[in-house]
Amino acid sequence: MSLTFHWFLPTNGDSRHVVGGGHGTPATASGRDRPPTVAYLSQIARAAEEVGFAGALTPTGAWCEDAWLTTAMVSQHTERLKFLVAFRPGLISPTLAAQMASTFQRQTGGRLLLNVVTGGENQEQRAFGDFLDKDSRYRRTGEFLHVVRELWRGRTVDLNGEHLQVQGAKLSRVPDPVPQVYFGGSSPIAGEIAARHSDVYLTWGEPPAQVAEKLDRIRSLAAAEGRTLRFGIRLHVITRDTAEQAWAEANRLLDGFDPETVASVQAGLARSESEGQRRMLALHGGGSRERLEIHPNLWAGIGLVRGGAGTALVGSHDEVAERIKEYQALGIDEFILSGYPHLEEAYWFGEGVLPRLAAQGLWRHPADKDAAPIAPTEPAVLAPFAS
Repeated sequence: MSLTFHWFLPTNGDSRHVVGGGHGTPATASGRDRPPTVAYLSQIARAAEEVGFAGALTPTGAWCEDAWLTTAMVSQHTERLKFLVAFRPGLISPTLAAQMASTFQRQTGGRLLLNVVTGGENQEQRAFGDFLDKDSRYRRTGEFLHVVRELWRGRTVDLNGEHLQVQGAKLSRVPDPVPQVYFGGSSPIAGEIAARHSDVYLTWGEPPAQVAEKLDRIRSLAAAEGRTLRFGIRLHVITRDTAEQAWAEANRLLDGFDPETVASVQAGLARSESEGQRRMLALHGGGSRERLEIHPNLWAGIGLVRGGAGTALVGSHDEVAERIKEYQALGIDEFILSGYPHLEEAYWFGEGVLPRLAAQGLWRHPADKDAAPIAPTEPAVLAPFAS
């Protein structure tokens, strides 16, 4: 199966410096260097489409623009690129979400993918009117995805659940194709919900040994549900013609980190309830600038000023391709990547790394009519469900 690569739409702003934000922390001032206008985001999307990315992730939260609205607008300026829309199921009716997804599919020619984000920060959830604790949010996500999946099958749904109630819910038109559901989360309950309801389980970019351990756990949980999942990983990337050039760029970004900003961001992230965020912080020791290369070509520097995904593949095009193959050997076949600035870095990766993977028979451009499908059009086998 051909590897699949997705890019990222920086709806919190872009820059030649790292733009922080996420997991309860605000976007840093550098996000104003290139505001997230539809024109600029469309420029990134077209670049990603041209070089061979299959889709683009758009984040969710108070720190960025709304993902549904933004991608709906950007989709009109692209032809093939899919949009991995991150959304929080506790903030919207499952029937409305199923309807929105169905409409998105029809209006874009089937270019919607869904990234379910249950929400790991109580403070941010409460700002949106959600006062459930973390485990309750995950249980609600399970109910939510059960309703959505049934509606997408064309069924009428009645549910009187612990957190959600619907009566006589039905769609006038089901989506075609049914959107794939992407899901991440490192806590025990997140794994249970992912195993039961997701098509693609996502992990942040930890060293391969840690990723392997996590994937083995999710495989076992999915097998217990009678299901088989695909796996993806979320990473930043800095790839250049030579390793020296790539590390020089990483060090330039690091030199731009103001110590006060790092301290403030780390203090905020230390309060996070997210198990995945805790694991990210542990990779760099909670703000240390020492020993940031935590595995060959895997750099934890981004996480000093950014919540969520905090690691980057750094190296020559050949080295980055080798690291991708190392993760592929663990069972990962989807890679969600980003880099600062996102327009230029899309070309560095697309013109530097993808041709090397293509030459080894590991990747084909999605526009190639003879290429294998990048994802099935129907969800995996479902049981009768975050982030």
